[in-house]
Amino acid sequence: MLDSAHLGDIEGAFGKIALGDTGDRSRWKRRVLTLAAIVGPGLIVMVGDNDAGGVSTYAQAGQDFHTTLLWTLLLLIPVLIVNQEMVVRLGAVTGVGHARLINERFGRGWGWFSVGDLFVLNFLTIVTEFIGISLAASYVGISQYVIVPAAAVALVLIMATGSFRRWERAMFIFIGISLIQIPMLIMSHPQWGTIAHNFLVPGIYGGATSTSILLIIAIVGTTVAPWQLFFQQSNIVDKRITPRFISYERIDTVLGSIVVVVGAAAIMITANYGARGTKYFGKFTDAGGVARMLASHSSALGAIFAIVLFDASIIGAAAVTLSTSYAFGDVFGLRHSLHRGWREAKPFYLSYTIMVAVAAAIVLIPGAPLGVITTAVQALAGLLLPSASVFLLLLCNDPEVLGPWVNKAWLNGIATLIIGVLLVLSGTLMASTLFPSIDVRRFAIEFAIGMAIAGIIVFAVVAILARRQGVAKRITIPPMSRSERMRWRMPPLNLLKPVKWSPGLRIGILALRGYLVVSVVLLIVKAVQLGGG
Repeated sequence: MLDSAHLGDIEGAFGKIALGDTGDRSRWKRRVLTLAAIVGPGLIVMVGDNDAGGVSTYAQAGQDFHTTLLWTLLLLIPVLIVNQEMVVRLGAVTGVGHARLINERFGRGWGWFSVGDLFVLNFLTIVTEFIGISLAASYVGISQYVIVPAAAVALVLIMATGSFRRWERAMFIFIGISLIQIPMLIMSHPQWGTIAHNFLVPGIYGGATSTSILLIIAIVGTTVAPWQLFFQQSNIVDKRITPRFISYERIDTVLGSIVVVVGAAAIMITANYGARGTKYFGKFTDAGGVARMLASHSSALGAIFAIVLFDASIIGAAAVTLSTSYAFGDVFGLRHSLHRGWREAKPFYLSYTIMVAVAAAIVLIPGAPLGVITTAVQALAGLLLPSASVFLLLLCNDPEVLGPWVNKAWLNGIATLIIGVLLVLSGTLMASTLFPSIDVRRFAIEFAIGMAIAGIIVFAVVAILARRQGVAKRITIPPMSRSERMRWRMPPLNLLKPVKWSPGLRIGILALRGYLVVSVVLLIVKAVQLGGG
């Protein structure tokens, strides 16, 4: 481990577990107390996912497309669980952050390939959090030149307490505030029959277009963002969770995934209630405009939405910035733990403070199209997610890293399918941006079929070549008892056998990189078009 503070007692918001506590946990009371101590990383990463960008994106979906995109949220539950469960295992078994694992196993070149994307995307995401803070404050008449600097200072103070437990308790206070989404949903008089239909039956109001595809990618990007992988793994390491408690952290993650989808649905349904049958329908500008639109129905509803936006922005800013600081510590070999105070980990806290300060300053630039920027950043997260997921998949199939905890074949199949769907969405966005008159639905189907056929052919060719060259041998892991499995930890990184990439995998990663670069360029083009540029 890079930081000795990552070893010791588990100090959660709702309980502690001593390092040497190996007592029996077969009784329900003992299990509940253990879960109370462990719960945190999964809930925080998921609720933090419903950040300012999330609120804005879900609200736009409701205002411009009724509730016809609710089905995307239901489909994202397994995506959330699969992706985050893999980082749960990586964090607990390795005791090492995601960024450091990528650097050490694949080399600094490939490490910067992934971590470089994270730094850029996270910084832009932090900007959107301050956009949310600014819009929420403007609703109640507070100047952004007052609230944004004040929020920046508060974020730094919340983090730099020198206590992981105090930080986690602060996060749970904001999570508690976010529960006002439930009365907000009830006040929006939901049409339960229509909502149930739109959850279960895929559809898009007005049909599939480049704009609707962009929004769907934004929903994916804001719900399953790359920063989540880096945050939860490092937060598990920082909380000192070991393989013995993986099952509890899995429960934490599943609970978080349900909470994030319920919250997202509440925002989408509420925005649709405000816009339905009014001049505001189909004319989304930004989240602040949604609050004012809701106020035309009920001043209380508008105020609650503004509180939801402000609270989401604070949680998101805290989690995303911390994710970046964790990665910064991993990459540069620095102390990076919330158990340490400012004097013990100055570079760690300084990186956090600088990001917060610069992001806050950018938001204060007058005249920026805040709504378009927010949607574009969420879509960018969706486009970059396949790259992050590929490295996650490679690590979770590395027996040197996870030993008996490597992925099962069925899990690899689901993860590969998820990556394929994301690539189909980004490819459809590219095509619809280049050729606005294209039949988006037909292209998406044909493109998906083409990718599936190409994937099968490439897999078959690589498998045949691997057998001929004698490189298809898989490291066998000896059978272990449950107690042995629970005690298994990754050996020191410098003692692991180096990763050997096949030519096919190397070419595939480079092709993915080129594909994503083109996707990002066309996303910028689309964002400029929507912004009136």
